[in-house]
Amino acid sequence: MKDLAIIYWSGTGNTEAMANAIADGAKEAGSSVKLLDVDSATIEDVTSASVLAFGCPSMGDEVLEEMSFEPFIESLEGNDIKKPTLLFGSYDWGDGQWMREWADRMKGYGSLLINDGHIVNNEPGDDDIKELQDLGASLVK
Repeated sequence: MKDLAIIYWSGTGNTEAMANAIADGAKEAGSSVKLLDVDSATIEDVTSASVLAFGCPSMGDEVLEEMSFEPFIESLEGNDIKKPTLLFGSYDWGDGQWMREWADRMKGYGSLLINDGHIVNNEPGDDDIKELQDLGASLVK
């Protein structure tokens, strides 16, 4: 079973709920999970995990959160992140441009993206939570 590091930033709790659902699914599948707010995460958390999930909502003009999450993601360039990776986050408006740009950037860093990112409009509902739990389980199998 693969170990999973989930590193996220959440302003309103929506992305945190998504992170928790992914963690629940992975744990249910028997995986070891490290669930970390980005301010508690280190590069070692990224390089030591066999599977990664990064979560951040769309902010401002469809960008990543700029004070904590963006600098952390920027610091990944040149590190060992050539492993299965899921990007996820919530948004309130726009069309997901932040996720497309983030996915392209992570591919450039060498990440092996699971998909083009998983986004939820505002607060995740019951169906979203179930889908995220299933994603968490599939990440570690």
